[in-house]
Amino acid sequence: MSEKNFEFLNLERQEPKLKAVEVRKVDFREIYEDQTMENAVSQSSRCLDCGNPYCQWKCPLHNKIPEWLKLLEQSSIEEAADLCHETNAFPEICGRICPQDKLCEGACTLNTGFEAVTIGQLEKYITDTALSKGWKPKKYMSKNTKHHISIIGAGPAGLACAESLIRRGISCTVYDKHKQIGGLLTYGIPEFKLEKKIVLKRRQLLEELGVKFVLNTEVDTKKLAQIENNSDAVFLGLGTYESIKGDIEGINKNGVVEALPYLIKNTEYLMDPEDAEKIDFANQRVAVLGGGDTAMDCVRTALRQQAKSVTCIYRRDQENMPGSTKEIKNAMEEGVKFLFNTQPLEVGGNGSVTSLRVCETKLGEPDDSGRQRPEVIPGSNQDIEVDKLVIAFGYQADLPDFILEKNVSTTSTGLIELKGDEFRYQTSNPKYFAGGDMVIGSSLAVHAIAHGRDAAKEIIKFLN
Repeated sequence: MSEKNFEFLNLERQEPKLKAVEVRKVDFREIYEDQTMENAVSQSSRCLDCGNPYCQWKCPLHNKIPEWLKLLEQSSIEEAADLCHETNAFPEICGRICPQDKLCEGACTLNTGFEAVTIGQLEKYITDTALSKGWKPKKYMSKNTKHHISIIGAGPAGLACAESLIRRGISCTVYDKHKQIGGLLTYGIPEFKLEKKIVLKRRQLLEELGVKFVLNTEVDTKKLAQIENNSDAVFLGLGTYESIKGDIEGINKNGVVEALPYLIKNTEYLMDPEDAEKIDFANQRVAVLGGGDTAMDCVRTALRQQAKSVTCIYRRDQENMPGSTKEIKNAMEEGVKFLFNTQPLEVGGNGSVTSLRVCETKLGEPDDSGRQRPEVIPGSNQDIEVDKLVIAFGYQADLPDFILEKNVSTTSTGLIELKGDEFRYQTSNPKYFAGGDMVIGSSLAVHAIAHGRDAAKEIIKFLN
């Protein structure tokens, strides 16, 4: 541990102020007030500068957290931003959406008796402030090589791959079916967690570095053949968009919607209300099934649409919810009702949903994943009045045919199988690399960013 004042003894953890609940639960903008430089510098001084920083190793990107906190403490904002970008293509995004309580902050040494350093908020502050001052990420190589890489999918994995390649002198083109870049960063994460102007600013930075985007374009077999002919390698970063339905009787009734289409429609409407339709839950009794971050996004979106009531139903207890504890806390403060240890059984209604039959559960023996299995308590059935029901059980792989036609092998669960013995992230087709959710399954954006970054380095090795 370095020699420095033990500020953490007298200085408590302090995040930026939250907007008043009455304001934020009807507003789709981000829920935090702006952080001051004085507060950011003060909070960064709480870092112990550990000799073996657990926060850095718990982070999937292995960000140099103590080092850029030290630079922030010295008010060296642009130098801190440079260091953030050495390991993370999008620190301002990760600072907003990562579950820091389960990653870097959860591993902070101060958790042994004091509250963790506000790593996520400070990461966001560094990049936001640097960008506002005109700072931009720099190329490592001033001239581009003769190579060209095509990237299919403008989500976090594809964008991180493009950022890593272009800064190292490898030209690249990114293809995506949506009108804007970002994938689920743009269309799956609501504005109150990540305002879309943040992603649009990142698009501007990438284009200034030299990344080319071909958007609003469906890639099929014919298009992929053209792409492949013009590329030295292809990176696949299409994510997982197929919803897990669950085994619930009556789930196909009108009024039952999947989480992702609901979130996408709402975001498209907010971005372009004249050219999009939203799934509106105003004055409806809404129930959301699931306990992850997607479920929290849905309940908090429904609140902002002025739903009559919003209930989150989860079959385990609060301690076992997979979502960020911060997001659960925010949802509770904003007025979401939680039914823990509650299992959905049957959707009621004649054609359209009017009720949901549930039962109580208790936690039993661990399942194959090591988590305690929820067991139904006999005789505990009850009916809940519901106008709209959202299924938020997560996503699974649904690979398009044009990928399978390229002899890219898959796992038994439909994910892309990495086969490269010499180059990590290489598929069974040597010209094709892959990363993100379509390789590991539905996961955090930070894992996809790490895959895209590391795959870019492997692609460069392959080219050489």
